[in-house]
Amino acid sequence: MRILLVNPNSTASMTEQAHRSAERVAAPSTLVESINPTTSPASIEGHADEAMAVPAMLAEIRAGEARGVDAYVIACFDDPGLGAAREIARGPVMGICQAAIQVAMNIATRFSIITTLPRSVPIIEDLVDAYGAGHHCRKVRSVDMPVLALEEDLAHTEEMLVREILRAKHEDGAEAIILGCAGMSELCDRLKQRTGMPVIDGVTAAIKLAEALVGAGYSTSKVGAYDYPRVKAPTIARIVDSVA
Repeated sequence: MRILLVNPNSTASMTEQAHRSAERVAAPSTLVESINPTTSPASIEGHADEAMAVPAMLAEIRAGEARGVDAYVIACFDDPGLGAAREIARGPVMGICQAAIQVAMNIATRFSIITTLPRSVPIIEDLVDAYGAGHHCRKVRSVDMPVLALEEDLAHTEEMLVREILRAKHEDGAEAIILGCAGMSELCDRLKQRTGMPVIDGVTAAIKLAEALVGAGYSTSKVGAYDYPRVKAPTIARIVDSVA
């Protein structure tokens, strides 16, 4: 089984971290390939960054289709371009936000999400509602750190996350925590140990769900919304211009 993990931003160190997390949980028979475009924003922190990152991300998925990749993981918690990716891919495409929420709803009745910047909170709240988990998500919290700052001082990042996890436990009544950024993935086990809370990393959740779907023989439906994009015929104006 071949799974392509695509980090939509252009920061290679974040891709490498996500790849290590993915390989840690992948089955021995699963080959995880990880890649990031070089032309996308260095981090994705809002709608504009998402929009700029999607074209290059889709190009990587198209290339994966050409070489027979079985499933894909989009390693950004905003799940950018998820619907578009599912249109062009035959196999399952997992967004790490949706995957983490699906896992959380199976192991807890209530959960909170901890993300990076406050501006990401409403984006994630909208995703939670879109995925049908609004009743289960107690709160989306922020540690008020830029995405690229997460790996600059991992000890400081860990302390900030521990503080928010404990606040979510006591103030929100959360029974599980979702880490709201792929850049937090390698801290997942330490955070579990230090807080005594179930902590869910979307990267590992997405890898295991992708393996399960492929292993069970499921692929992306091409009936309706996720059908392959229609090939558009050239307009008369374009034909005239090319002839001229």
